[in-house]
Amino acid sequence: MAARQIDVRSDTVTRPNEAMRRAMCDASVGDDVYGDDPTVNALQEQTAELLGHEAALFMPTGTQSNLVALLTHCQRGDEYIAGDDSHTYKYEGGGAAALGGIQPQTLPWDANGGLDLKEVKKLIKEDDIHFAKTRLLCLENTQHGRVQSLQSMQQAQVFAKEHSLGLHLDGARVANAAVALGVELKQIGQCFDSVSLCLSKGLGAPVGSLLAGSSQFINTAKRWRKVTGGGMRQAGILAAAGQIALTDGLNRLKDDHDNAAKLAAAMDGVKGATVRAAWTQTNMVWLDLADDVGEQLAQFAKTHNVLLSAGGKSCRLVTHADVSSEDVNRVASVLHDFFNA
Repeated sequence: MAARQIDVRSDTVTRPNEAMRRAMCDASVGDDVYGDDPTVNALQEQTAELLGHEAALFMPTGTQSNLVALLTHCQRGDEYIAGDDSHTYKYEGGGAAALGGIQPQTLPWDANGGLDLKEVKKLIKEDDIHFAKTRLLCLENTQHGRVQSLQSMQQAQVFAKEHSLGLHLDGARVANAAVALGVELKQIGQCFDSVSLCLSKGLGAPVGSLLAGSSQFINTAKRWRKVTGGGMRQAGILAAAGQIALTDGLNRLKDDHDNAAKLAAAMDGVKGATVRAAWTQTNMVWLDLADDVGEQLAQFAKTHNVLLSAGGKSCRLVTHADVSSEDVNRVASVLHDFFNA
């Protein structure tokens, strides 16, 4: 009998558990475009409270949540500043530029996935008709699994106010950051004017992200959600899983972090692969490969019923709700077999 397939490509691959499936079947629903879906409304209130904001808005994807945030903060011809490997700039189809006429200005992440505010300051445009208006600073937490400290986020908040910038957090995995820091989500969320939180990554829901901010901000964001095609109807079926993600899913994230640390330790010292030790802070393990064997590694692992993300000279392994401690042992064994062959 073939071994069960283990998927460590991403934490987006999780499947809804039985509690989520039951909640989805039993969810009370209404027309959310009219604001009549009680389960969506409850999820939005739950999220706003968790993140320390006045309101929140449920959307199908994190890409749309970030896009709506940028469209709400900025007008056509405005500019936002982000890391050169940020999701809002690199991995979301250029939506802000394509759909909003919003210009990105980027700079490299620092060694821990943050932005040097002294370098950010150099990018802020003067008030001059020749220049785009710099309106917004976008940060990520976590960034490729790396955690930004609460102090750094508080410093960014002060900086943004001093320079009349909005401050948005792509917090797709901000729950992982809060668990790693040992703080409440609201302690992070209150540092930002808006926060995007993904339910369908480590938190384990099948679909959904939420955007949190002030009541005025979210009221404007509702229009942009509609413009970008995110007005759903009986969305409480999806929101019901999100409610469990924000309770049970949040409570078990530390298990993912522990499993990632275990996997990193198991790969330490393997010939041909080096663990980026400083990057194993939450549920991601990054390997630098001595040779250009990423594609071969991914194919070898697949033949042993392990799916992973690898290409060229790097590999990312992500632990999540569907990966047990025993699964970690098997992943490590398959990797050892490849590098020892």
